[in-house]
Amino acid sequence: MEAQPVSSQEDVVLDAKPLRSLAPMFPAPYGFNTTFTSFGSAPAVCVSPFGGSSSSGGGFPPFFFSPEPASRQKGTSAGRASNRTPAANGSYHSDQINLEDDPDYTIHTTTSGRKIKRPKKLKKYKIDDSDSESAEGSGKKRSQIRRKPRKAPELALIPSSLLDARNSAEEILMTFDALRRKILQLDEANDSSKRSYLRAGAIMMSNDLRANIVKRIGPVPGIEIGDIFYFRIEMCLVGLHAQIMGGIDYMLPRLSDMDEPLAISIVSAGGYENDEGDTNILIYTGQGGGCSSKYDKNQLVDQKLERGNLALERSVQRGNLVRVIRSAKDMNLINGRIYIYDGLYKIQETWVEKAKAGNNVFKYKLFREPEQPEGIAVWKNTEKWKANPPSRGGVILPDISSGTENFPVFLVNEVDNEKGPSHFIYATKVKYLKPINSMRPLPGCRCISVCLPGDASCSCAQQNGGNLPYCANGFVVSRKHVLYECNSLCSCSVNCRNRVTQKSVNLHFEVFRTRDRGWGLRSWDPIRAGTFICEYVGEVVDKIKVNDYGEDDHYIFQGNYIDEKTLKWNHGPELLGEPSINESDVFKPLPIIISSRNMGNVARFMNHSCSPNVFWQPVLHDHNEGDYPHIMFFAMKHIPPMMELTFDYGLNIENAVWNVAGTRQPKKCLCGSPKCRGFFR
Repeated sequence: MEAQPVSSQEDVVLDAKPLRSLAPMFPAPYGFNTTFTSFGSAPAVCVSPFGGSSSSGGGFPPFFFSPEPASRQKGTSAGRASNRTPAANGSYHSDQINLEDDPDYTIHTTTSGRKIKRPKKLKKYKIDDSDSESAEGSGKKRSQIRRKPRKAPELALIPSSLLDARNSAEEILMTFDALRRKILQLDEANDSSKRSYLRAGAIMMSNDLRANIVKRIGPVPGIEIGDIFYFRIEMCLVGLHAQIMGGIDYMLPRLSDMDEPLAISIVSAGGYENDEGDTNILIYTGQGGGCSSKYDKNQLVDQKLERGNLALERSVQRGNLVRVIRSAKDMNLINGRIYIYDGLYKIQETWVEKAKAGNNVFKYKLFREPEQPEGIAVWKNTEKWKANPPSRGGVILPDISSGTENFPVFLVNEVDNEKGPSHFIYATKVKYLKPINSMRPLPGCRCISVCLPGDASCSCAQQNGGNLPYCANGFVVSRKHVLYECNSLCSCSVNCRNRVTQKSVNLHFEVFRTRDRGWGLRSWDPIRAGTFICEYVGEVVDKIKVNDYGEDDHYIFQGNYIDEKTLKWNHGPELLGEPSINESDVFKPLPIIISSRNMGNVARFMNHSCSPNVFWQPVLHDHNEGDYPHIMFFAMKHIPPMMELTFDYGLNIENAVWNVAGTRQPKKCLCGSPKCRGFFR
């Protein structure tokens, strides 16, 4: 039998393929898995739209990211699909980097062994409930004491799933602002002037209460174009812009053999000579060189091609998208600014020119990507309308309040031919079932001129639990089942901080025609979380009269329901070492029913939403009948201009037989929220 010839390796024809792709491969969005399937030639990348499966065991909650790489996490199996994107040669490279690798952050290991990521900008701020190894300001080293690992506070508001990134980001910001307001209230009572927002941010970071820790190119989950922020730390907490102070945020994606930084977001805050006149084009000035307005002319030097400037230069070559945050002046504060996320841009040109001060600076020309929702353009329009109200188009009536409000309330229809709502009498005061002078009066305080925080002798503060309910700038600190304001028997003046809802509203309201929900309410102004918006004005009625109105009456307020989001608005006291707030401290059902069918104000046009941005708060100031308080509306979160104002009308599941019980039938909900219940009362 003849022997078979043996093939040598020289006889094999090799199918040579390049080891590295010429084009960079950017990663799938965070939360998407990447798996590999062999199809004979180049590996195919399959992106699953369902995200990774989360363990119910000892894993990290959705945006409590592990400080360890995935391959080193306990319980990670070799067969699990990777969340990292492969380079063309098969090795893993990610365009998302952990903040452990960021030079602007420090990793602090506590006595319990837990790693805490904190920006270097915050390392000087002490956290009262932290477990830091050395006492701040102390020259002595603490003795090493073995302690049980401290368990992070369990926050009920933290979502259990990444499926609703929007809700996660909103609740992170809501927790931060609740902390900030509480810290500010305590500081004011102690006559302290510490920066409450930095302390609140440090507490959030030390407890890993953050979203989108991994840096990324392009959109950020849960953040929408037009979102507004009042502090840079807020943008850091949700992963929009990680630099607390710097205007350029960048990352090292390792797309080639040499690490090259790429810019991922920039903030145009007015400190440099930027050209922001065009809503679709931004000419941005590089960082450094002493060009900022805070530097003296003697400190001026030419800008260098390093760090953020180098990242912008490399982004011109790579053509990657850059998030742009523009800013506007906060008219309520002397030096305040509001930051507006304006969407994705691409850098098309770069050059060097002399600044007005004489030094050389880098310039970058960015063009906004098409087919994005409006961002800064909305602000430009509203500023124009406030300066020249007749320039607002689609106006049916220039002022439905007939001059009773501080600013005209425009009636606008840009949707159909409807000429206006049904007739009603515009009013600014609630009509009670009996005269106010026949109701029980509130006791008056003896404060001279104004009530001061921390004054133990102020009876109005004592009624509110020992603290005045509002900060010096007028924002409500927390929701309670009732707030007590100063009244006509008090010695303090009308300028007292505890008379917020008794003063005129300074918002430019607009009643507008919606596409499918009748008339709605919005404002030309940005509204900060905790701001008083308006009162629900109408006639206090009984249930018998409500039943007489029938199902045609869409202008009824009932105080027997509060949504879950409002219950969580106060969340965060446990982070300050305080006891958690009980639900009974926040809400008690009220028998009051107010109809604005025949008389009312702008509040009658506020539509329902299952994900509202406004909540209602009972307030007493001209009588002491607890069952019939004034219903005041406050902003639940920062609300951009022209965003519809909504609150949750409620849906009491326990009262399923509405028509038998004598109350109104549920109505189909059209709010469009991802958390829509389908019906409302």
